[in-house]
Amino acid sequence: MLQLHSWLERIGYRSYRSGIALNAECPNLLIQNRLNAIIDRAVDETGRKVDLIGHSLGGMMARSLACQRPADVASIITLAAPSNENMSHEMVRRAAEVVRKQILREHGPKVLPKCYTHHCTCDFLTHLRSDIPPSVLETSIYTRDDGIVNWRYCVTGKPNVDVEVTGTHIGLVFNAAAYTAIATRLARVHSRTIHRSVLPVFNHGRCG
Repeated sequence: MLQLHSWLERIGYRSYRSGIALNAECPNLLIQNRLNAIIDRAVDETGRKVDLIGHSLGGMMARSLACQRPADVASIITLAAPSNENMSHEMVRRAAEVVRKQILREHGPKVLPKCYTHHCTCDFLTHLRSDIPPSVLETSIYTRDDGIVNWRYCVTGKPNVDVEVTGTHIGLVFNAAAYTAIATRLARVHSRTIHRSVLPVFNHGRCG
């Protein structure tokens, strides 16, 4: 996400990074232990709401955070992120099971037994399955040539939310058409209320 972070700075936004190098961790713990602190910092330093930009699993975390913290989130922009359930390639599902076992070994009682599966009942998934608050402007950027996530699950069915571009799953992080869509949507948010704090804080990953 470094290129996206730098680009946002160049076009005039104050951009905050998550510091997540490899997104192979319990999303609920990442939100609790890292992402909430970054949002708090951005809000404190700017005195304004923030925009969240997330790729893949990061986009799912952005959606969950929007439902958890609507008073602090002005908009979310997701790239190749399922709107509620992650329908992925079988190889990704097998990799996710390896990650799940590692999470259980490392965190034990800090996570639920079904962590990193669709059956988990943590705050992350509970809020992910909720409707985005009306006060939060939502954008879902997707590609039919994704190759990792079933693009149909990235489509919300709302014409004012869904934006289709060409490219691949990983490629959306560097995709010029996606950047154009991001700039357009951020401009729409900032035309409604002045706040220039943007968090491209989430790199790609998967919730099993």
